[in-house]
Amino acid sequence: MVAARAATVEEVAASLVAMHSTDPASVVVAAWARLADRGAPALEVERALYEERTLLRLMGMRRTMFVVDRDVAPVVHAACSVTVAARERAKLLKFMETSGVGGPDPVAWLAGAEAAALSALDAQGEATAPEVAASDARLSEELAIGTGKWAAKQKIASRILLVLAAEGRVVRARPRGSWTSTQFRWASLEAWTGAPLAEVGAEQAEAELARRWLYAYGPALPADLQWWTAWTAKQTKRALAAVGAVEVALDGSAAGVALPDDLEPVDRGDPWVALLPALDATPMGWKHRDWYLGEHAELLFDVNGNVSPTIWADGRIVGGWARRPSGEIAVRLLEDVGAEATAGIEAEAAALGPRLGDATLAPRARGYSPVEKALLA
Repeated sequence: MVAARAATVEEVAASLVAMHSTDPASVVVAAWARLADRGAPALEVERALYEERTLLRLMGMRRTMFVVDRDVAPVVHAACSVTVAARERAKLLKFMETSGVGGPDPVAWLAGAEAAALSALDAQGEATAPEVAASDARLSEELAIGTGKWAAKQKIASRILLVLAAEGRVVRARPRGSWTSTQFRWASLEAWTGAPLAEVGAEQAEAELARRWLYAYGPALPADLQWWTAWTAKQTKRALAAVGAVEVALDGSAAGVALPDDLEPVDRGDPWVALLPALDATPMGWKHRDWYLGEHAELLFDVNGNVSPTIWADGRIVGGWARRPSGEIAVRLLEDVGAEATAGIEAEAAALGPRLGDATLAPRARGYSPVEKALLA
């Protein structure tokens, strides 16, 4: 496992195509599991995201937040985010209609409000959504979101920033607080990075994203790629054809696909173990998970299909873990992995606890899995 670890968090992000970032803490814990220098993953992530800005946080596949490197960002944007942006803009206009915001010409009103938001960011450099909302009366208008017990009020500034981010015009900048904070400042993407996202044609971007995903996660089923990207079947088929994907046999399932230059058997390497965070890119990399998850799905996923913290040994999930309020990393193995692997898992847990400091890893974008509930009880 040591030989497979990366020197920088940029290498980690590139090797995974994209790092899940719905829960900000997962980025740091995911990096810790994969970096050769494991002493300060939070500082390494902060360097890349906020100082050198070689990584960007954006909304991409399946309307999910990811951290990607600068080379991948234009590809993800053109292949996935543009579609997400169109849906979010339509949703915002619907919220405006039902909330009585925008007057007789809501499209024009929204364009003016977006211009005001961008002006606020230009003036302030970085700003939170409440700070943006306070800069112009239009941005403080309230929307009615949801119905019934899910009904809530939200200032339109937050929704406008979300749409502008999906369109590649603004970006989540530094968090307000520690690396586990979900309250981000916003900035103009061009001001933050020094240039707008490079323009890539949609089909070219789809092919490049499929190539990168197959290199990282293949061989796999076409349905896995379709789920991961949220593409249509037509888009998926077209992208796989563009990269020359070839059909391969997979144990116990329908035929899979792989890149034509990635067909040789891979050395399994030395035995290894890892503690991966909730919503990690690896367990969330495929739709069909039996081959590495076995019969543990109902114990390690919440009711919405989000994975909780998992324990891996030699390429498969063997248990789960949770961080107790005391700071202790508690583990639960779901199968016998032998004395050597068990000792390695215990060592990983003992090392992870102190490095997390006083960070809070409570679920924000997901529910607790049964294993987490049991470990925290």
